[in-house]
Amino acid sequence: MRLRNKTSHSGPVLSVAIVLGTLSAMAMQPPAQPASSAQTVLQPSLTIDRDPVPSPDPDPPAEHADAPSNTPLGTITKENGRYTLREHAYEVSLNVSVFDSSGRSIQTLDKDAFRVYEDGVPQTITSFRHQDLPVSLGLLIDSSGSMYDKRAAVNQASLDLVKLSNPQDEAFLVDFSDRTFVDQDFTSDIDKLQQGLSYVKTSGATAIYDALVASADYLTQNAKHPKQVLLIVTDGEDDASSATLDDAVRRIQDLDGPVIYCIGLLFGEDRKGEGRSEARHAQRVLQALAEETGGQAYFPQSLKEVDPIAREVANDIRTQYSITYHSTKAPELGGYRQVHVEAKGKGFSRLTARTRTGYLPHIASAADEQGARGAAPGTAR
Repeated sequence: MRLRNKTSHSGPVLSVAIVLGTLSAMAMQPPAQPASSAQTVLQPSLTIDRDPVPSPDPDPPAEHADAPSNTPLGTITKENGRYTLREHAYEVSLNVSVFDSSGRSIQTLDKDAFRVYEDGVPQTITSFRHQDLPVSLGLLIDSSGSMYDKRAAVNQASLDLVKLSNPQDEAFLVDFSDRTFVDQDFTSDIDKLQQGLSYVKTSGATAIYDALVASADYLTQNAKHPKQVLLIVTDGEDDASSATLDDAVRRIQDLDGPVIYCIGLLFGEDRKGEGRSEARHAQRVLQALAEETGGQAYFPQSLKEVDPIAREVANDIRTQYSITYHSTKAPELGGYRQVHVEAKGKGFSRLTARTRTGYLPHIASAADEQGARGAAPGTAR
């Protein structure tokens, strides 16, 4: 499966191409619960005694300087005159949106308003930010034949979303039918994105899962910002992918993939009878993709609603709370970890916090261990 640049454009041809191996090359340990439940990424983090005063005890012989790499976790060793506690520092980052009972976004909470639980166990928040962070954004536009009469509205909504985003955001544009193409590499230039949209030609079937896997890989390899989002706009269910829904979600988990927003254009005369059943299935798929990653799925009833939805997505991305905690559960134990966030605030009877539902921890390689002396193998975001 390839994410390629179109070669039939009248404009300049991009040189970027993403080549994915077969799905078997993506194989990984299956989670303890269904694979569509979480996501992870590998990111070093240290928990080290940094006391600037050296110990009066003699330094150990030079040949034992690397001894901590073989020392059991939870023990204290001495390196270069300083004591080091080898312990886990498994960092998990969450983007959290908060709403009141009427669905209104709440922007006035502080750190003390939040409680984070992993597998039901309270976690200590180590970092809290509420600010407009720049985002790396992928726009995935369905270009199958059935999208022909929806293209103008979708194009305008896509451009308006980018215009309303953080000026430091970067976005790339993908169109997908039974194949997936990059129409515009990462850029902050609205004119380039508009030109990329002009390259999209509607024809063929719908391969959402293949497009999602390829775009998540592309995002991971090329994005400048750690906060990452994919927006999928489609009018139907997948009927052409070599990947499955589980394959797509598992790949995103393995990459600690992006938050996914979906706009499902599942209205029209063709949604009667058998078409209605297909629309319901497509809706469930888009909801699953969004909910498991902390995003949101929208289902407008007409093209006039698409642009306001794009504006709502832009606002949601820019107003999220960023929360980080160190997991109390060792990564070596493996298994899927459920994450739950609660929010409470004065003057609010009931608040709902939306974020990803969990993650799968990774175990660091030997190279990672050498690069993070004194920390436990396997730190993640």
